[in-house]
This record gives sequence, C-alpha cells and structure tokens, in this order.
Amino acid sequence: MRRVYISALLAALAWPVSVQADPTLHGSFGDWSVYSRYQGSAKTCFIYSEAKSKLPSSVRHGDIHFLVASWKSGEASEQPSFMADFTLRKERPPTVTIGSTDFDMYVSRNEAFIADTLDERNLIQQMRAGSTMKVQAVSSRGTNVTYSFSLRGISAALEKAEAACR
Repeated sequence: MRRVYISALLAALAWPVSVQADPTLHGSFGDWSVYSRYQGSAKTCFIYSEAKSKLPSSVRHGDIHFLVASWKSGEASEQPSFMADFTLRKERPPTVTIGSTDFDMYVSRNEAFIADTLDERNLIQQMRAGSTMKVQAVSSRGTNVTYSFSLRGISAALEKAEAACR
C-alpha cells in the first residue's frame, strides 16, 4: 500500500525536475511555498523549499528541494520527501537531522522518503518546532553532501496546504 503513495508522489511531484503540468501557487510563508496540482482528477497539495546551503561547495549540486505532500482524497497526509538533482546511493540513504533528532530515509532514484508513518509524523512535528533542518546524503558516485533548509514559515505553509486540499 505504501508503494502506491510513493509512486503517486513521484508522479505528482516530479515537476521541479521536469515540469509536467503547471502547479498553482497558493502563497509563500517564510522559506516555504504552497502549491497544488491536479493529475487527472486527483489533487495533490504540497509545500516546497530549496536548500539554503549546499556542501561541499566544490560540487555542482543542481536543484535541491524538500517537500511535504498531501492528497485531497485523504490517501496520504503530510508525507515528507527530499529531492535531489542527481541519483542518490541506495546503500547509504539520506538522514534528516533537526536539533539532535535524526530520521532515516530510503531512496528511490533521486528522491528519499521516510519509511514509517509514525516517523513521518515525528519529523513533521520536529520541523514545526525547529529552525533549521539538515539532510546528509551520498550521491550514486559516492560524494558525501550536506544540505541545510530553513524551517521559517513551515507551520503556516502546512496549514495553507491543508486548507488548499479540503
């Protein structure tokens, strides 16, 4: 059942890498923007932020994003994901860190997801309470990378996304 959500997320949120349809912007809150889009009759709402810092600086990182998606149908709610502009190494999946709390992810090509729904909820709670979030990952070529995301505006963005998907 979880694979259905991931496949839907990959299809619905692939727009930052290659635009498939025009998403509707519902507003920006701090460092997070709220969008919705339809794939057929299915509506997905999501918040999106770009990495504020990318290390090491000697590497071309491309576009680096963090998203939290919900489906109007209620099939899934507030699912976090990390999206890179390169293929991630499956054997060394990304870790999200907020404060002293780490969350392990798993890889699907250039994206990473939280495997357990309870961990997703805990990550969202930590994101709401935190000020910065760090993602450490390894590219398929073996390059260790670290990204920082601002969490300024995350609570307002999540609330707007929920309202947009009612």
